Amino acid sequence: MSDSSSLNALIQGLRRLPGVGVKSASRMAFHLLQHDREGAQILAQALAQAASHVRHCERCHTFTENAVCDTCLDATRDAGKLCVVETPADQSALERTGAYKGFYFVLMGRLSPLDGIGPKDIGLQKLFDRAGDGAVQEVILATNFTAEGEATAHVIGETLKARGLRVTRLARGVPVGSELEYVDLGTIAHALVDRR
Repeated sequence: MSDSSSLNALIQGLRRLPGVGVKSASRMAFHLLQHDREGAQILAQALAQAASHVRHCERCHTFTENAVCDTCLDATRDAGKLCVVETPADQSALERTGAYKGFYFVLMGRLSPLDGIGPKDIGLQKLFDRAGDGAVQEVILATNFTAEGEATAHVIGETLKARGLRVTRLARGVPVGSELEYVDLGTIAHALVDRR
């Protein structure tokens, strides 16, 4: 396919997506061009629109088209609670539960010294300023339960506790609907420690 630079550029562009290799990218490109040219145009327009209009919220750092996102503008939310998440996708997952009605701060990453990602790279100072605004009573750490997520939660938690704020962490445990014999041992151990 050396004569089709546009097709190769499309395949390379699709490969930039997480979890998409050469075969998957090729399959998607061929499908769009062979069976869904209209879908390809819609996708191209949506990508261009999002890339030029979506930015970070000035208060919580999530994605929005406005200076401040709708969540931060919602006066019915509990200003005393601030939930810290790694990504906008994590925020969206929490919102879909309908169980949380406070505000958020999106780190856009997590600490990872091995990858050269430090506190400045994920905006920890902005988080500390936001948490110390006088309205926040509790900071809920909802980072992922990976080594990097745990390290990030630890650094944030220790810093905020030293400033006199109440800091909590999402509970870990056995998933709803699961059977103990099929749950990994680390999850069972954390569930026992965090039991209530």
